[in-house]
Amino acid sequence: MKSSLQARTRAFLTPRLWVQRLLQQEDLNFLLTNRIPRIALTRFMGWFSQLRQPLLARASIAVWRLFTDLDLSDAKKQRFDSLHDCFTRELRDGARSIDPRPEVLSSPCDAIVGACDRVEAGQVYQAKGFPYALQDLFGPTQDTRVFEGGLFITLRLTSAMYHRFHAPADCQVEHVTHIAGDTWNVNPIALKRVERLFCRNERAVLRCRLDDAERTPIALVPVAAILVASLRLHFLDLLLHVGYRGANELPCQAGFQKGQEMGWFQHGSTILVFVPPGYALCEGIATGQRLRMGQALLCRAD
Repeated sequence: MKSSLQARTRAFLTPRLWVQRLLQQEDLNFLLTNRIPRIALTRFMGWFSQLRQPLLARASIAVWRLFTDLDLSDAKKQRFDSLHDCFTRELRDGARSIDPRPEVLSSPCDAIVGACDRVEAGQVYQAKGFPYALQDLFGPTQDTRVFEGGLFITLRLTSAMYHRFHAPADCQVEHVTHIAGDTWNVNPIALKRVERLFCRNERAVLRCRLDDAERTPIALVPVAAILVASLRLHFLDLLLHVGYRGANELPCQAGFQKGQEMGWFQHGSTILVFVPPGYALCEGIATGQRLRMGQALLCRAD
């Protein structure tokens, strides 16, 4: 009994728990992560994270662990020359299993499931009571009608998670639209307070077609956030970020096999997945669930 009480007392007094308890206060969390110079801080973090100094990287990772449940046990390497190396780490071989069923779309990333529901009258929800127009998310150049009546699912990557994302099925990426924007935090606290948050932030819209008989269209929308406004897409050899001044409409023809890496966030953020009618959430998929890349996400309903 005594040793159990001592263990609980030591756990309560750890710096990490103190920080986490502090950040659980919603007003303070929102203030600290949003009412600051978001873009300037994001640019600074982009510069700082790429300083190649192993001692600085180790010290920074130690501080990072105070705020998160960072677990590097499944990383391919355990020593990092910079924070960027740690943020964008690769997985060791066999660390994830890809659902092999052709009728299943697998999760493109490690994530926590956020809002997920039907697209109705061109609207979706970022949180209860906070709708936004799908057209606003995709931008004025994109036709979103194919997703009317289909499903969307929000996949939130925390800062401690694996940050690379992968093809949910055998598919072709046909077009990328880059939309410049802000860098609001995308945690649940902000999603309940900032209307149309996903439509305000930096993002890219990846229009894809599955390699099935119907050439089914799907879309992946990686959304940046504070400290995270950079997105690397391998198939375009581009780094999209808040200072990007290149073309915003990027036609392409890039083929991927299910589970193949498509790119990465420089830190962690959100990916929205959209499918047309004919799909259902796989068993057990619900708001709040933690997923691993490759896990069954959406399946054909017919």
